[in-house]
Amino acid sequence: QVQLAESGGGLVQAGGSLRLSCAASGRTFSSYAMGWFRQAPGKEREFVAGIKWTGLNTDYADSVKDRFTISRDNAKNTVYLRMNSLKPEDTAVYYCAADLFGEATIRHPAYWGQGTQVTVSS
Repeated sequence: QVQLAESGGGLVQAGGSLRLSCAASGRTFSSYAMGWFRQAPGKEREFVAGIKWTGLNTDYADSVKDRFTISRDNAKNTVYLRMNSLKPEDTAVYYCAADLFGEATIRHPAYWGQGTQVTVSS
């Protein structure tokens, strides 16, 4: 079992930056693909970014390519999402997700965090 805890959300002006962190419990963190999803009010949860369990591959939603960067530190059992050039449409609850031996494009995570709110003001 993996437990995920997100942090780093908050309120930022358009054009600003934030870095989200997701700390994972357990000793097999390096075996999990890790990803970020988000859900805006009235919308379905959507995939944002993912990194394969090997750390060698990443994938991003078209809407965040060239602005967001996902990375992982297996020594710290942590995955990060660096978000630059934020836009009001990036406003959402951001969820961390894990998938055992998964690909970077995570479709059906086995584990979810509780989410962290990101609000981008115009």
